[in-house]
Amino acid sequence: MFFKYSGYDSFGKKINGKVEASDLSNAKIKLKQKKIIYESISEDSLNILDFLNGAKKYKIPALQLAGVSKDLSIYLNAGISLPNAIKLINERYKTDPKMNPFFESIGNLLSEGKNFYTALESQTTVLIPEFYLQSIKVSEDGGILKNVLLELSNYLIKEHKLKKQITQSMTYPLFIVVVSVLMVGFMLSFIVPKITDIFVQNGQELPQITNIVVASGNFMGNHFLSILIVLSLFVTFFKLALVKLKEFRYNFDSFLLKVPFIGNIIELNELSRFAYMNAILLKSGVPVVQAFKMSANTLNNAVIQQLFIQASQKVVEGEKLSKILELSKTYKIDIAFIQAIAIGEETSQLESVLENLAELYSSKNSEKLGSFLTLLEPMLMLIVGGIIGFIVIAMLLPIFSMSIGK
Repeated sequence: MFFKYSGYDSFGKKINGKVEASDLSNAKIKLKQKKIIYESISEDSLNILDFLNGAKKYKIPALQLAGVSKDLSIYLNAGISLPNAIKLINERYKTDPKMNPFFESIGNLLSEGKNFYTALESQTTVLIPEFYLQSIKVSEDGGILKNVLLELSNYLIKEHKLKKQITQSMTYPLFIVVVSVLMVGFMLSFIVPKITDIFVQNGQELPQITNIVVASGNFMGNHFLSILIVLSLFVTFFKLALVKLKEFRYNFDSFLLKVPFIGNIIELNELSRFAYMNAILLKSGVPVVQAFKMSANTLNNAVIQQLFIQASQKVVEGEKLSKILELSKTYKIDIAFIQAIAIGEETSQLESVLENLAELYSSKNSEKLGSFLTLLEPMLMLIVGGIIGFIVIAMLLPIFSMSIGK
């Protein structure tokens, strides 16, 4: 639990802050150790704003965690002790309601004699990725913490750049889809009914294609709110199913891998992530079997994740990863990836091979993604143009019929 306090530091400066402790007595002891003379101290209760923001752990953004990792690496390389490095970084987060308690907690746990891994695992404010924690644990034991922190920073920055690239690339296509849906909905709900009223008043018999558009327009106009509610519920339950129902998630991910072009992009991304994470973990001194399992848990696609988890279990029995992947019936990944792993295993250069594979597949993924988005934009324009053209033709046909009749 956290206790908020008000008082003076060793320089006589007025300060306000929070301290994590098991009880009030422990909080007072910690303030005394930090040479803080407190005027008031009380348990920090959860207010309504905290509740709305969520009482769960704060999920630290990848770029922010990368920045903290890099700063720690620089400070440690400069000969600054870990507790002092944490204090220096915390100075920048004094006004941050989420990160300040995190660093305060880490600082307190380090001052109690706990190591960095234990401090990160014990704190209750920020959610740290499992692969990050395990890398810290092994690197501390091996005395290579400052080097691994830098590697983790580079990895997190690459992950952030990839996500940013996908988000930016999808902005325009999504904009086209949203505008198109609104435009078609507007035409069917408001414009089509007004035009059809003219035809009905003139006793004009409508062609079948026009009747279809008119029926669609009437349905949209009469049930617009219901359609919106149904779509919202569908999206909500679909997302919940992906999170809660493992079999549904597995089947959906399996379907995505079979979709032309999209499946290839997903596979390249997952293989790149698996290779890069393994390279970092092996460099940190993590045993091969444990590295495979931990890397598999960082993957997003359930099918490829299961493939590597099953493979890591068989590696324990002495089998080679390349052979397991080649014979697996769960999913057939790129044969070039398997062959490269086999070379790494034969030459005992698996760490180096995995690092090169990560760069190669990351580059391939960017190229494929760029090609896909280049094709997606004209395809969307064609589909939208086709739908709007269909509606326009359906409205013009009765007009032409009236002209011919005259």
